[in-house]
Amino acid sequence: MSEDLKRLNKYLSEAGYCSRRAADRLIEAGRVTINDVVPEMGTKVAPEDVVKVDGEIIGQRKQDFVYLAFNKPVGIVCTTDTRVEKDNIIDYINYPKRIFPVGRLDKPSEGLILLTDDGDIVNKILRASNNHEKEYIVTVDQPISQTFIERMAGGIYLEDLDKHTNKCEVKKIDKFTFSIILTQGLNRQIRRMCEYCNYEVQALKRIRIMNVKLDVSSGQYRELTKEEFQSLNELIADSTKIYEANKGNTARHNRR
Repeated sequence: MSEDLKRLNKYLSEAGYCSRRAADRLIEAGRVTINDVVPEMGTKVAPEDVVKVDGEIIGQRKQDFVYLAFNKPVGIVCTTDTRVEKDNIIDYINYPKRIFPVGRLDKPSEGLILLTDDGDIVNKILRASNNHEKEYIVTVDQPISQTFIERMAGGIYLEDLDKHTNKCEVKKIDKFTFSIILTQGLNRQIRRMCEYCNYEVQALKRIRIMNVKLDVSSGQYRELTKEEFQSLNELIADSTKIYEANKGNTARHNRR
C-alpha cells in the first residue's frame, strides 16, 4: 500500500497540472484539497483519494482527455460546425473522439493549432490570450524594409477594429519573409497590420503556441507530450485568477 502513495506535489506534477515547486506554492496557499480537506505540506496521496485545486478535480480525469498539436493546411476551416463548412477541421482530422480547436487559424493560413476535448483548458488558454505568445512566419508581396519591421514591431492602430496592436517582436528572415511573435488574438491581425503598411500577405504559417512548437508535416497531428502539457498548464495557471479579477472590474464598471 505504501508503494502506491505519492507526495502531493509529485502527484500534481505527474498529473501534468504544474511543476513540483508550483505545487508546493498551491499547497501552502491552501488551494489544494485531498478528499475536500486542506492537507499539510508533505501529505501523501493514495490512488483512491480525490485531489482538487481550487475545487477542480486533478488526476485521472485529465489523463482521459485528448490534447493534439495539428499542422493545419491552407484551405481548412477551424470550425466544429460540419454542416456549414465542407473543408472543416473536424472532418479533415476525423479523430475518433469529439474534439474542438483552441482558438482559430484563418482559412488561407496554415500551421499549428491545438485541439482537445477538455473545455476547461480551452477556457484557460483563451482567457490568457492577451498574455501568451504565438509565433508566425510570414511571406509578403514586396521587399521588406527596415521601416516596415519597425512599424510592425512598434504597434499599429487598426481603424476598422478601433484597436491598437501591442508592441511585438519582428525579425526579417529574407527579402520577402519575416517572423513575428504576437501576444494578442485580434481577427486577421497580421494581415491587417501588413495591409496598413501597404504590404500583402502571400503566405502565413503559425509555428509556435506558447511552449508547443510545430514539428509535424502539413495535415498531420500528434499528442502533446507530458512535458509540454505540464509547461502549458504552468503558463496558464493564473488565467482563472485574471479572468475573475477582470469579471469583478467589469461588474464594478457596470454599476457606475
